[in-house]
Amino acid sequence: MKVYLVGGAVRDKLLKRPIKECDYVVVGSTPAELISLGYQQVGNDFPVFLHPKTKDEYALARTERKSGQGYTGFICDFAPEVTLEEDLVRRDLTVNAMAEDENGNIIDPFNGQTDLANKLLRHVSDAFCEDPLRILRVARFAARYHYLGFTIAPETQQLMQQMVARGEINTLTKERIWLEIEKSLEDGAINVFTDVLAEINALPIILPALIDFWSQEYSCKLAELLSKTSGEQQKIVRFCLWLKDILPEQINSLSAHLRIPNTYSNALYLFNRFAPIFSKSAPCTQQVLDLLNTADVWRRPERLTLFLATFKLLGDSQSSLANNIELASEHALAINVQAIIQQGYKGAEIKQQLDIEREKAINDVFSN
Repeated sequence: MKVYLVGGAVRDKLLKRPIKECDYVVVGSTPAELISLGYQQVGNDFPVFLHPKTKDEYALARTERKSGQGYTGFICDFAPEVTLEEDLVRRDLTVNAMAEDENGNIIDPFNGQTDLANKLLRHVSDAFCEDPLRILRVARFAARYHYLGFTIAPETQQLMQQMVARGEINTLTKERIWLEIEKSLEDGAINVFTDVLAEINALPIILPALIDFWSQEYSCKLAELLSKTSGEQQKIVRFCLWLKDILPEQINSLSAHLRIPNTYSNALYLFNRFAPIFSKSAPCTQQVLDLLNTADVWRRPERLTLFLATFKLLGDSQSSLANNIELASEHALAINVQAIIQQGYKGAEIKQQLDIEREKAINDVFSN
């Protein structure tokens, strides 16, 4: 049997980018042989194995034949006679259809290196249109490599647009759509991902809440904001910036449409409810307390931290206000409930007095 490094690892190695994971194709072997060598089978639809030591994925070379709708309707053949080129031709883009042998030689039957040099994302064959998930993958790659100047080949973009017109993209599950969105948020250029969807008329299907205000101007302004993001929570911060003009009452339907995790949807609701108010004028004490209560800063201080980190990116005045809100929350958090109880307050009186003292703590910060 022969083993080849394939796909993204080869692509990113040639681009001198960090390699996140290594995938391998095995030619001329069988499941029984790999199992006898200590590999652990994990694939259900086709044999994928984990290396006994590195735990990297090793897949038997295979061909695919379309057998139904969507991205799951395929029949796979993984016989030992399947060649490397037959395996590579089923892949989405030429830059992902390269392999490297054990001696470091690049096998490139579809001119992926030429497309890398020309900064083009081009489909390998007409088999591309058999898998609608590739529409989102190409949009994600366009976003990931935008900083290098990559664009989608015109013929590939036209093919994607035709797939959307035929309704292929409607077969994608909410979970798979969200996964591609989250990966684009991690890469940092979610605006480019959205631009691609808009250009191929997929935005009304994937993100209908964006169609009323998305434009090239909006995308450029968002790109400027995104360039300032950093830190562990950057995906959620970018998510909030991306959808900052969605109305709070639209968030529930958007979350259901894409099955967005609560961490994201809660952060978006908090941001879209209070950021517009605080951006227009200096907030009153009650509005700040309302923010702290809605964020549940008393039990979940990280929610306010995330809001303030995002709010600061909107401008200098917002950054200054965020610092004051942070200080006010620290003073409000320092109020001791037990001390209030010891003063003789009981039942509902405790909550009333607690709010009074928290309001005073907030007002002290903003009145200085």
